[in-house]
Amino acid sequence: MTEMCIDENTVFTDLNQNLTGGNMVKLFKGLVLAAVVLSFTVFGSIAKAADPIRIPVLNWTSQIVMANVMAQIFEEQGFTAELVPAESASRYEAVRIGDLHVAHETWESTMALPFYEAMDKGGLIDAGSHDLITFEEMGIPNWVIDEGLCPGLPNWEALKSPECAANFATADSGGKGRWLEGPYEWHTDVMPNRLKGLGIDDLWMVKFAGSADALWAELDAAKKEGRGTVIFNWSPNFTDAAGFTFIEFPPYFEGCRLENGGSLETTGCGSPKGWLKKAAHIKFPITHPAAYKFYTKMSFTAPQIGLMADLVDNQGMSHADAATKFIADHRDLMDLWMK
Repeated sequence: MTEMCIDENTVFTDLNQNLTGGNMVKLFKGLVLAAVVLSFTVFGSIAKAADPIRIPVLNWTSQIVMANVMAQIFEEQGFTAELVPAESASRYEAVRIGDLHVAHETWESTMALPFYEAMDKGGLIDAGSHDLITFEEMGIPNWVIDEGLCPGLPNWEALKSPECAANFATADSGGKGRWLEGPYEWHTDVMPNRLKGLGIDDLWMVKFAGSADALWAELDAAKKEGRGTVIFNWSPNFTDAAGFTFIEFPPYFEGCRLENGGSLETTGCGSPKGWLKKAAHIKFPITHPAAYKFYTKMSFTAPQIGLMADLVDNQGMSHADAATKFIADHRDLMDLWMK
């Protein structure tokens, strides 16, 4: 076998000859360019990861408490989190264009349309679902039934009775029964159209609450005044364990509502049960991978979301304190989702 001998002096002499004059300049420029590109890539990524994770805050309790839970967990992970006041429907466009990073409570029956519209435009991704089935509907506290204020409830046909409607009238309902919807932005004209479709708009008047808190205040006020109340509510919520019954309307089917192409004859239909999804900006997995990993694993149950609302609406805690307590009481689950 012949040994290969390398003359180091020859190698470095050849290298030196090749790196003289223009070649040396070209190499130097190439190295500088590579360093600049690398620095922009590295520091640009760091800057994006250092941007605060922007989480929307809306106008119902579980959504706000969950936002605070996420913010506190993200901060545990070393990120900065920012709670941003937002509106229910427009937040999907805000997520799509990157003004928000997430939308963590997306209810199918009322929010699916803007969710999918934003996804179709690009920029918003489906980050999974919570472990539960949702329901949003008009209903009554159980004491309304117990006190016989509208015999026949929860069947919706009981609402056809003028005597029933009179027991739900207030000073601002024009002599009709008061039908307290959530904020107008939640469902727009779904409930006014439903009353028309059912043929009871001559007996009932839709009023829109300014917030979820106004709905719960109405429950207390009606009880004190000894009158009936019909309010919009949803499950999961703290009222799941507080004695509340949803009214049974004609069955929902795809396209029954006027807003979805239905007719006046079909728009009296009730609400569908559905999923509770999470949305994210398309770059969130890249700019904040650890936070996104937690977010996709995060999947709350109905009792857990009901508890978030209960801590504030029944126990009187602040949203931030409720989140801190919730995390402490579910530490093992939080740690599991962070792995």
